[in-house]
Amino acid sequence: MKTIQLRTYTIVDGEFDAFLAWWKEWMPRVRAAAGFDIEFAYAVRESNQFVWAVSAPGDEAAFVELETTYMASDGRAAAFAGQPKRVDVSVVTFVEALA
Repeated sequence: MKTIQLRTYTIVDGEFDAFLAWWKEWMPRVRAAAGFDIEFAYAVRESNQFVWAVSAPGDEAAFVELETTYMASDGRAAAFAGQPKRVDVSVVTFVEALA
């Protein structure tokens, strides 16, 4: 069993390419080190959106516990150190895989 979290971001105007470069450099590495798998990541330039899903083994409570540890990690702190705000709107929710 795994739990999947869908993350949809609207990126600040003018920051799309910089956000993508930062995300590709950091997120696969720091999320994996924290015990997560990235299911997919898509850029939707026409609407300035970035949509991705991250998963972890176990139920939603286990995911939340892992996420809490990740949020306080040195790896995450390093990834975000000195970064400007590039996400204008963030919608994060748990989803159920059907296929």
